Amino acid sequence: MSLQDRTIFMTGGSRGIGLAIALRLAREGANIVIAAKTAEPHSKLPGTIYTAAEAIGKAGGKALPVICDIRDEHQVNFAVDRAVAEFGGIDIVVNNASAISLTGTLDTDLKRYDLMNQVNARGTFLVGRTCIPHLCRSAAAGHNPHILTLSPPLDMRAKWFAPHLAYSMAKYGMSLCTLAWSQEFRADGIAANSLWPHTTIATAAVNMIGGDALMQKSRTPEIMADAAAVVLKQPAREFTGLFCIDDLVLHDKAGVTDFSRYAAVPGTPTRDLAPDFFIPQDMPPPV
Repeated sequence: MSLQDRTIFMTGGSRGIGLAIALRLAREGANIVIAAKTAEPHSKLPGTIYTAAEAIGKAGGKALPVICDIRDEHQVNFAVDRAVAEFGGIDIVVNNASAISLTGTLDTDLKRYDLMNQVNARGTFLVGRTCIPHLCRSAAAGHNPHILTLSPPLDMRAKWFAPHLAYSMAKYGMSLCTLAWSQEFRADGIAANSLWPHTTIATAAVNMIGGDALMQKSRTPEIMADAAAVVLKQPAREFTGLFCIDDLVLHDKAGVTDFSRYAAVPGTPTRDLAPDFFIPQDMPPPV
């Protein structure tokens, strides 16, 4: 399935994994709507919606930067209307925006709890709810619509909740959207899948969590970008309701067997990479 001239509505995307996915899809000739809050440069983090839009244009895509806080229904409605007015519709939604605080119950104040659940779970639901009517029209036009959410596989073992309950609840809320939408809108021809990294990814968020030591045991965001492109090219009526892991989907659907180029530190053996949260210990890397 071609992504040429398809319109992608992406939440977040001014940096990190989201930006890597946007640039990868831009090289396929897609239109990218960057719906995010970052209009002004952050003191510690690179990138704004405008620098992202410039990079998307240079990569071969068309960009529309829209200031949007996905916690605000009016801003989401405005961003979606702008996207439709600019590109004529929406074919793909990438739920990338997310908030994180790896704190236990007693160390998580309600302000942080509300932020994570409003951005992650509520924001994903709101963006999906607003975009799905346009995805139905995309399906009717034969444009292979997808919803791709960056959230983990659903695994109810307590070890994924005990260290950071609020964050886990918020991320699993995103995954529950995938589970529900894959069934609710299957007959409409809309695919809903999640994508999650097998290893930690070298982003600013990982650097804040584990510093240089964890960054050196990570892969680059490009592995998530390549995996996202593979997922979004799958037939929507057949490839849905899945919780994809980046290297596994690249191996199974694109035949990739050498992942060395994705190591943040060239030459790092796969066995020395750090597994990400929510990855079962018995999940092997691809052969």
